Formats: sequence, C-alpha cells, structure tokens
Amino acid sequence: MNPARTAFRALLPVLERGVSALDRSASAFLQPRRARGKLLLQPYVGWGTPGRVEVSGRVLLPRTMRPPQTGDPRLRNVRNALRRLFSREVGGIGVTGTLDGVPARAVSDSDGYFTLVFTLPEPLGAGWHEAALSLDGREGTTTARVQVVSQARFGIISDLDDTVIQSDVTSVPRMLLTVLTGNARTRSPFPGVSALYRALTHSEHERNPIFYVSSSPWNFFDLLLSFLSYRHIPLGPLFLRNWGVDLLAGHGGYKHEVIERLLTRFPDLPFVLIGDSGEKDPEIYAEVVRRHPQRILGVYIRDVTEAHRDTGVMTLRDEVRHTGIDLVLAADSLNAAGHAMSLGLITPDGYRGVLESVTRSA
Repeated sequence: MNPARTAFRALLPVLERGVSALDRSASAFLQPRRARGKLLLQPYVGWGTPGRVEVSGRVLLPRTMRPPQTGDPRLRNVRNALRRLFSREVGGIGVTGTLDGVPARAVSDSDGYFTLVFTLPEPLGAGWHEAALSLDGREGTTTARVQVVSQARFGIISDLDDTVIQSDVTSVPRMLLTVLTGNARTRSPFPGVSALYRALTHSEHERNPIFYVSSSPWNFFDLLLSFLSYRHIPLGPLFLRNWGVDLLAGHGGYKHEVIERLLTRFPDLPFVLIGDSGEKDPEIYAEVVRRHPQRILGVYIRDVTEAHRDTGVMTLRDEVRHTGIDLVLAADSLNAAGHAMSLGLITPDGYRGVLESVTRSA
C-alpha cells in the first residue's frame, strides 16, 4: 500500500476524534440558537419492504437558491454549490412522520440527520408511496417519496458519478470544475443512460427497483434528485455520504456496506450492478459477486479510463467469469444494452430505445 495512504489511514482516528470534539463544542453553542429560527426539513427518498420502511432526511437552516436554469451563470452555480457544502445543520429536533396511517418519530443528530422507521401492520403494496413529515412544534408538513419493493424480477444498484452523470472523477481539477460550476440542468448524463435505465426498470408486468450508491455528499442530494428528474432517469433511493472526514477515507467499505444492506433487506431479489472504471467499482462489484454469486445477474462497468486501467478490469472480468457471471467493460450505454438484451434483462424494444437515444446524441 502507498506509504502516504497508510499514514493517512493511521491518522484518521485522530482526525475523527478531533472533528467530533469540535462538533460537540460547536453544537453546544450553535444548536440552541439555530433551533429557535426557521428550519428546513429535507427528506430523502424512502425505501423498504411491504412491512418495514425507512425514511431518512436532515434538518437544516434554510438556504436561498432559486430553481436551476440552463442559462445560469457559472458564478451563481459556484455560490449555490458552496451553500450546499457549507450547510448549517440543526440537531435535537423532533421529526414525526406518518405512512399509511402509521406514525414514526426520531430526533435529528448533531449533523441534522434523522431516520424514521415505519413498521406496517398491514403490508403496503409494491411501488411508490408518500409519507408526511413534520417538525415537532412547527406548522406545515413535507412529503417524502417511498419506494416499496415486493414482487420484482430483479433490482439495479448503480453508481452515479461517471456512471450516470459525467463528473470527471479521474481528474480532480476537472471534477471540481464540473461539480462546482454546473447545476441540475447543465450537468450532462452519458448518452443513452436514461433509455437504458428505463429499459431495465420497466419489465412487462412489474417495475424493477433501482438504487443509487454514490460517494457524493448528502449536501448535493437536491441537485442529484433534480438531475434525475430533469433527464428522465428513473427515480430510486439515493445512498450518499456524510460530508467530513469519512468522505476522505475512501468509498470501498461504504459501498460494500450499502450493497450488503440491500442484499440482506431483499433476500429473494437478484441484482444487476452498474458502475464505472474511474474508481473502485470493478473491485467492489467483483468482491460482491465472489460473496454472493447466486444474487448477481450481471455487472456493467462504463469505461472512462485509459488502457492501463482496462487491463486490470479485464483481469477482474476473467476472475468473475469463474462464478458464471459476466463483468462487461462497456464503451457506452449501447454496448451494455446489447449484453443486457442477450440475457433477457431488457426487451428488443428497450434496446432500440437505447440505440435511438445514443444515435441522437452522436
């Protein structure tokens, strides 16, 4: 392992303790003041089974940002990105939710996060539902969308950065320029990705659920959600990361944890894994296949790197093939769609939709 990386990992516990101490000191002074003002309740996309659903979110001080437009100046996008990154969270706030008449309650932590857990006496039907959320002692409610998974042919677990949305994560300067100066309407998806994901999620008789796992911080949740909606990419729960020391510690363990959680929550559901070659998706997904060969139908890796990286991915592809699973290094969405059609994961009509989308973008 790289000596610098080894030293950084050894330093992480010290940094985490220092950050925690600073958080406690700041919270003791700031939180009571913030709690007295106007608050923003930001729910994330809920998910679960017919009998158990989780809805997470965050309590923040409001920030002033108008809806994004394609013609917004870059400077405005930079200011909005910084407002998101330097959010002012509020802890110790009670949050109450109701889903299908069933209540749940939680209290926001020092970073403003909360998770409501609903245990349903009467099972919910598969598909989308809405939960009503409110802050204790405050007027008004906020609606959270909830994806309930029951009968489905398979699920999809997808990365976002450089898999769905062009982010240039292999180059830090380009990535920062892209992330900071763009907005939900100017950020670009890869050609054909919307048509491919619609083909994967829409089977003949049911909707296959999709879950997005990204190393982006939760601070960008609203931007990513707006991006998916604007680009007509199927909605699904987003699993992002807390902004801070844990964001610098690498995302391999984090992604493993989320995927294992989904596999455990939906024990009868096989999955398709989609990522890119820019970071560690091939290694992470290959390990998931080794642990759960009967649960994975296929792995699609978007090729966004140079030839030397492709060699390593091809080695992983050969290892994964021993389990009977294909790991496809896909040059574009059409390449992935062709393989998915050969497995029966999408229909010929779905493939034609991807072909038309990629052709229009050429």
